[in-house]
Amino acid sequence: MTIALALLLALAQSAGSTTSPPAPAPGPQAVPTDPARLVFPAGTSGLVLVLVKADRAADYEAVITALDHGLAAAPVEARARAGGWQVYKAQEPDAKGNAVYVHWIPSPSPDVDYRPSSVLDLLLSALPEAALVKYRDALAAPPSRLSLALLADLALAPLPKDR
Repeated sequence: MTIALALLLALAQSAGSTTSPPAPAPGPQAVPTDPARLVFPAGTSGLVLVLVKADRAADYEAVITALDHGLAAAPVEARARAGGWQVYKAQEPDAKGNAVYVHWIPSPSPDVDYRPSSVLDLLLSALPEAALVKYRDALAAPPSRLSLALLADLALAPLPKDR
């Protein structure tokens, strides 16, 4: 009797279970984007914070100077893509003693990678690889990218509200 009960339970479970449909075939895999790219969405301003080892600041600044000279000699359309790009050096170091650089790009072009090394690759064919290695080794951490959308322009007086 117990064998018959066990068989009935097994049949009931198999009858009540449904087979699950086969898993869908995976679609085309999206090509991962380079997380180091410094690209900004349309309609935003770009801000990049770069921490540079204090003893390597001269190496970083040499690459930024080469970028400045390369853009100055570039065709008008390449300079226009720079979108008013400015680089500032903070007077104060960060908490770990690293030099802090701020890249301000008020009007970035969409899909332009604003990494200095990428832009230099497009502009110059003869930048020594040793300079790019020194630039890479000068970074204390990966740059922080911020895409900024204007919330308020505090330099302008607000418009009076309609009554």
